[in-house]
Amino acid sequence: VIIMAPALLILLGATVILSADSLSDKKSLLLPPTNFTIKVTGLSQVLLRWESNPDQEPVNIELGYHVRINAPQEEDYETRNTESKRVTVLHKGFSASVQTVPWNGQPLPPSRWVSAELKAPPGSPGTSIVNLTCTTNTTVNNHTPLRPYQVSLHCSWLAGKDAPEDTQYFLYYRYGSWTEECQEYRRDTLNRNTACWFPKTFISSRGSEALAVHANGSSKHAPIKPFDQLFALHAIGSDDQKPSTEWFLIVLMAAICFILLIFSFICKTGHLWTRLFPPVPAPKSSIQDFFVIVSSEKTVSTETEIEVISYVEDPGFETLEDSVF
Repeated sequence: VIIMAPALLILLGATVILSADSLSDKKSLLLPPTNFTIKVTGLSQVLLRWESNPDQEPVNIELGYHVRINAPQEEDYETRNTESKRVTVLHKGFSASVQTVPWNGQPLPPSRWVSAELKAPPGSPGTSIVNLTCTTNTTVNNHTPLRPYQVSLHCSWLAGKDAPEDTQYFLYYRYGSWTEECQEYRRDTLNRNTACWFPKTFISSRGSEALAVHANGSSKHAPIKPFDQLFALHAIGSDDQKPSTEWFLIVLMAAICFILLIFSFICKTGHLWTRLFPPVPAPKSSIQDFFVIVSSEKTVSTETEIEVISYVEDPGFETLEDSVF
């Protein structure tokens, strides 16, 4: 018994130390966020929101959150905010998870994950639209200086292979905070909407946001499954702007030429050009008169010289003859 007493004391001391270390580790662990929710805030748009854990013990490091999108496509990112807005298709459902993590790579294990999800909307398989395609057309808008370009939208699709014959589809688009329902449809032989035309939209021709297009439907025989799709504007969007700009420049140049032609005609008929730009007056003595005067003086001088020479030579010849003979 005396020999076993020290051993028991050592074992008891080790147990106390391990318990203290375990309690210290628990206090240093990060706790997961609470009240994690996912809310639909628009077509193909959700808001993820959570709160920091109120039972989290104070730590000497900055905390952040690691968000993981599980469906419809996997995505990971970190943030220091307690909410996050995501743009994604929702007809397949949406699920995500979040955990508390140390910010700036501090050596502390993250918390466990907490998850939330949105289930896929109801509807019979094979009833949603298929082969959805959309194109935009940009034209010059001279009536609104703040929006110099007007963007129209055209979408077309096919009815689902299992959609009842009485199915009717309805199309919407969202760009930014603006959502609009189609008012002009084209129909197939069964009178089902299979194309839509938005002659004027709130889409920016130079915007970088994704265009969200959503289609749902109704039928007396089956619930119609909705469908949504995201489009990048640069991929559907701005080639038609160049011809419109070229036509605008051509019309502008033609108008300028026409105005110049009319102005020239008015100036010619009303002698306006002569009044605006009178001729420069000519000098009083012309160059031709100068040449006439010089020519006249030269002629007179030549004749005088000839007369003098003929007068001197004749008397000299007679004098010589008399002196010799």
